[in-house]
Amino acid sequence: MVLSVLFLVIVAVPLYPELYGLDELTPFTQLVAFRPQGLVIVFAVALLMLIRKSWRIAAALVAVLTLTGAGLTLPRVTSDPEPPAADTRVLTIMVANVLGGGAKAGAVAELIREHKPDLVSLPEAQVDVREEIRAQVEGYTGYTEQPTKAVESATSVLVAGSLGAVQVRPDLPTSFGNLMITGGNLGQLRLVAYHGFPPLPEDVPPWKHDLTQVRRWCAQDPPTIVAGDFNATLDHADFRWALASNCHSVGPSVGGGLKGTWPSDQPAIARTQIDHVLATRTIRPLKFATYEVEGTDHLAVIATVAVPKDG
Repeated sequence: MVLSVLFLVIVAVPLYPELYGLDELTPFTQLVAFRPQGLVIVFAVALLMLIRKSWRIAAALVAVLTLTGAGLTLPRVTSDPEPPAADTRVLTIMVANVLGGGAKAGAVAELIREHKPDLVSLPEAQVDVREEIRAQVEGYTGYTEQPTKAVESATSVLVAGSLGAVQVRPDLPTSFGNLMITGGNLGQLRLVAYHGFPPLPEDVPPWKHDLTQVRRWCAQDPPTIVAGDFNATLDHADFRWALASNCHSVGPSVGGGLKGTWPSDQPAIARTQIDHVLATRTIRPLKFATYEVEGTDHLAVIATVAVPKDG
């Protein structure tokens, strides 16, 4: 029994490092991004352990652990969107990390022409890449923020003309560029195009810092949508903390929480969802879908939300 409990604790460390205060340490920060896949693997191991009688207590404990985790994850795929209320307007938001220009501009433009998003968030798109895409679509104005010479720091946005005379500016300081869109036909609504620093083994502190800024957007009063590559999943405690009680991610809110967006060159079962459209609570999620884009390691995301007409 003692060995079985010890084995359970050891198995739980990579699956739930936040329980041990290890979720901000490498390699646990990186591993927990793939917790749903880890739960499946560990559950399969638990079933195999049932073969030996002396392992059955440990197998049962581990199975309970994984089934509990699966139960906590299940709402991400079972949540259904509610129909929009009569006093709302529908906005379509697109996110496409273009891998510093590696993505085919024509493929990104084709998605824009087909779905006609109101806002297109383009992480890793410098001005030339942004303009190559914009030249192939009609009715969009482009903006770019690039705080350093690194191509990864560039974040661009395409804003549909239907949003009117908006104002676009960088907002809270983050490691990469971010752009806040306000005014025009948005009313009180704020739109943010965002790219968060990745939790590389030596770079967890800047990753945490950027999520702190996301929390500030989520915690403020104006209705807000933040769209981009967050380099974080709902299995990261820091990301859940950033959402606080006032933000939700559209994908998990409409049953698309396990639609992985990265790495796109791997089978769907091996991907994780790091590209999100976040919305504050007064904004109702409606749809979430992913699309392949040639030349990038991210899937594009297109989400629709219902926003109160007065804001």
